[in-house]
Amino acid sequence: MGAGFVSVSGTWMQSLAVNWYVLQATGSAGLMGLTVLLQSLPVLLLSPWAGAIADRLPGRPLLLCTQLIHAALAASLAAVTWSHVGGLGLVYAISAVGGVVNAVEGPAMGRFGSTIVAPAALTNALSLGSLVNSCGRILGMALGGIAAATVGPALLFAANAASFLGVVIALLAIRPHHGVSGAATAPPHGRSLSSSVHDVEVAIAHGVRAGLQYLLRQPVILITLGLATVLGSLGRNYQVTMAAMSKGPLHIGPSGYGLLSMCFAVGTVLGSLIAAWRSDLGYQTLIGTGLATSLLQLFSGLSIGVWSFAATMLLIGAGAVLIDTTVSARVQLDTHTEMRGRMLAAMSVTGSLAGALGAPLLGWLSEWVGPRQTLVMAGALTAAACIAAGMALKGARHRWPAPVHPEPAAS
Repeated sequence: MGAGFVSVSGTWMQSLAVNWYVLQATGSAGLMGLTVLLQSLPVLLLSPWAGAIADRLPGRPLLLCTQLIHAALAASLAAVTWSHVGGLGLVYAISAVGGVVNAVEGPAMGRFGSTIVAPAALTNALSLGSLVNSCGRILGMALGGIAAATVGPALLFAANAASFLGVVIALLAIRPHHGVSGAATAPPHGRSLSSSVHDVEVAIAHGVRAGLQYLLRQPVILITLGLATVLGSLGRNYQVTMAAMSKGPLHIGPSGYGLLSMCFAVGTVLGSLIAAWRSDLGYQTLIGTGLATSLLQLFSGLSIGVWSFAATMLLIGAGAVLIDTTVSARVQLDTHTEMRGRMLAAMSVTGSLAGALGAPLLGWLSEWVGPRQTLVMAGALTAAACIAAGMALKGARHRWPAPVHPEPAAS
């Protein structure tokens, strides 16, 4: 958990630094949103296969590989921004490769964690994970905002590269017990390695098809993921709109952007505590919180000063974590255990789709009609989506109740 906190802090430092680096170099919020698109698109395209891989292959070796690649990419960003070799094109390329790694890492990490947590404790475990992520986000945004305004982004990228080593050490220190070792087994006696690899490829392809067929028969999960996509694309992506507000109407620069990001992160801690306090996170929580954050987003566009805008960011941050934790809990608890990795991959698709659609759209709208008007329009649209999804879920849950499944088997 400590290693995860350090890694999350470094990741958010890097996120802030990349956004501000691109915005300063281009002056365009739309091009800044392009970095989010490049990170999200691979997740959108590859997540079905990544989910099948997570259900099939050992979790720990897979996660060790992703952490080492993340470290190498962060070090590459440090070298690019320090030497100015390659420019924005190389920054975009590194962002895209990072998206590929995220596509594999997300379902693998979720599946790995769910094998060591009982279903009754899953909501609390997710809330605790959200709390760690939120605290790391606060530290990362606070340090990132200060460092981006003083020493530049290269140092932030180098620090993030080092932070992944803590996760590698933690993964190596976990003793293989109680389903931690992963799903795959050694090749059967007498089978060649190439034959075994072919069998795994066939099994993964079959798993992708089975996962898609299962998802299409789960209208409650489909509605939930659809709402998460709308809320994520138009009601999130605050790395874009906060940067546009900081550079434009609020005129507070990179240090102010870091301050707003830190307020948002403080709100995520509050949301994590609320999620951990609640014994059950249901669909009423999802709809109610989504509607509240939508109205807060609309109000944020009407804010006349920095502190009123920061206050809405804090409350929206709390709602964002509560929404994410509720969606994750429902996707895992309301599906069969053997499909959990693939459903987590579907959830990753919604997150990547939200980034791929929302970040460039909000960036370009901020340029064309203004950041304030963009926040107002997006808040109104997400509020309407919450009302529509609430009505659809009410009918779907009566017709298709959640499945009852046993304790997860060791994988």
